[in-house]
Amino acid sequence: MKKVSDFFGCKVFDDRVMKANLSAKVYQSLRKTIDEGAKLDIGVANAVAAAMKDWAVYHGATHYTHWFQPLTGVTAEKHDSFISPSPDGGVIMEFSGKELIKGEPDASSFPSGGLRATFEARGYTAWDPTSYAFIKGNTLCIPTAFCSYGGEALDKKTPLLRSMEALNKQAIRILHLFGNDDVKCVRTSVGPEQEYFLITKEMYEQRRDIRFTGRTLFGAKPPKGQEMDDHYFGVIKPRVAAYMEELNEELWKLGILAKTEHNEVAPAQHELAPIYTTTNIATDHNQLTMEIMQKVAAKHGLVCLLHEKPFAGVNGSGKHNNWSLATDGGVNLLSPGETPYENAQFLLFLCAVIKAVDDYQDLLRLSVATAGNDHRLGANEAPPAVISIFLGEELNAVLEAIETGTPYAGTEKTQMKLGVDVLPKFNRDTTDRNRTSPFAFTGNKFEFRMLGSSNSIACANIMLNSAVAESLKIYADRLEKAENFEDVLHEMIRKTIKDHKHIIFNGNGYDDTWIKEAVERRGLLNYRTTPDCMPHLLDEKNVRMLTSHKVFSEAELKSRCEIMLENYCKTVLIEANTMIDMAKTEIAPAVSAYVLELANTAVAKKAVDDSISRNYETELMKKLVRLEEQIAIKTDELEEAVMKLKGAEDVEAESYMIRDAVLGEMGELRVACDEAETMTAKKYWPFPTYGDLLFGVK
Repeated sequence: MKKVSDFFGCKVFDDRVMKANLSAKVYQSLRKTIDEGAKLDIGVANAVAAAMKDWAVYHGATHYTHWFQPLTGVTAEKHDSFISPSPDGGVIMEFSGKELIKGEPDASSFPSGGLRATFEARGYTAWDPTSYAFIKGNTLCIPTAFCSYGGEALDKKTPLLRSMEALNKQAIRILHLFGNDDVKCVRTSVGPEQEYFLITKEMYEQRRDIRFTGRTLFGAKPPKGQEMDDHYFGVIKPRVAAYMEELNEELWKLGILAKTEHNEVAPAQHELAPIYTTTNIATDHNQLTMEIMQKVAAKHGLVCLLHEKPFAGVNGSGKHNNWSLATDGGVNLLSPGETPYENAQFLLFLCAVIKAVDDYQDLLRLSVATAGNDHRLGANEAPPAVISIFLGEELNAVLEAIETGTPYAGTEKTQMKLGVDVLPKFNRDTTDRNRTSPFAFTGNKFEFRMLGSSNSIACANIMLNSAVAESLKIYADRLEKAENFEDVLHEMIRKTIKDHKHIIFNGNGYDDTWIKEAVERRGLLNYRTTPDCMPHLLDEKNVRMLTSHKVFSEAELKSRCEIMLENYCKTVLIEANTMIDMAKTEIAPAVSAYVLELANTAVAKKAVDDSISRNYETELMKKLVRLEEQIAIKTDELEEAVMKLKGAEDVEAESYMIRDAVLGEMGELRVACDEAETMTAKKYWPFPTYGDLLFGVK
């Protein structure tokens, strides 16, 4: 049996490999670039490229690619071989520092949101040395950023790296004020829990809706769903266990820290959770994880569904983004620590997050906005579209004591002032988790639960990092000018709690009364759909904050708003056209064929006994004929709604038309078709039902 420690990271050009294959001087220079952002010398790049090529060729690689993350939501790669002609007519394997550092893929066909004209094809990829290269198949994959000829970011990695640097800069300012002068870097870490569904390949091939859109557009509720809660943490079926075993092995080879696996709440639903790692690397790893999940599933005769809501009426799939802050010395800044002074530092960082989430609710909401996630938010096992923060009883009591100036009823009855001598030591939060909260403190990290299962985690972390950086900047600006550090610190924390406590909610986020309270009494935002929230990316306060930290330019923000709305419109349009096609060519003919059989049976029964005036076939046939007519009417109405989209003035107007008209027509057509499914003989129904799909993997 293979030991995991023997092959873990065997396909990664990681620190172990670099130490073994680079000279001490080159290695130290590269580490300085990775750890401190020092400029990369071309001589070092050439040495790294040569070692990387030799290592990759030794492990069977023949090609290399600059692996990047364009604004399509998936990764992209263009493969070039290592071969170069030699004078004797043969070939040699070459790879230079120049080829390592920069690539030039065609940028014309990637989403740019108006940043580039179609004929302006030039784009560049730039090596990201902070994320290790790896081998996939026979190709060396080099993680890179992707930008246009004019330097605009056309990817998700570049703004993520910028946001990490913005947060690092402001966090160090704060830490130096607390006397932590030895801290050189603050990094955010993420552990994204990935939920997914598995269905059989055979059934997948029979469902055009799943093949074209990733979700079922039709499907009546089966007799059994998740009501018994028997699937959650249940015994893993042998076929699924075999899949998980191979998935783990492939992920471990790539250095991905796959840790936890289990059955989720819905039938056929599962989860994989990794150990935390630096946000940039975690983002790369999650993109790889989704890709490998689907590839491994195919080898087992399965299909891995990553859509947020592949089945109506059962839990959707999310991707819980566990986010924390730590120094280069390994100190978690969201852990209360062991001393009152560390408590004070912790409370300031805690307040920075609270302020950030409240001030930029809209950015966090739109960072997870997709057509698929709109179906999930507010439904089973997902938080509502209203953002709130869960802190737990102990932290709530601490913050309340600070705000009101009353003794903290914890381990010591002491006046809550943030001076070193008088602040009592308190333990980290020990209360229960709140799975209905969109943004929950869970001991030494925050869990942002709104991400959809197919989302790149880059978008949410860009906004979270940037918003917290802004809070820390405001704090640092004030504290650096303070004549009395402790007095200003205490007052600043107290005021933050008072001004932003309305975002804190420890109750049931699924309760309708909470949504009403959140919106009407607390004034929190409730953007239920992508068209509701996406235009707010361009609100003045958001543009000002994101551009001031150099995370985005104004042009990049405008492009992203347009791209995300375009993606929303295209996604729903594909779904609508698929519904029309399936209703016309599969469902309606199936119902008609069954009606014909019923009619023939009714006639035959009448011939046997003409005294029969009422029978099963006649009554069922009447209901199905009415449904046939309803399906035809609703199909026509959906087609008309889709046709009207051509008259939209712009993509924003089109998204509103989809939200207000097309989705409603799709829902009505589905109701009629799903009802027909419950009355049509199984042998006539043209594709696998929910019962087949959810319980088909043995």
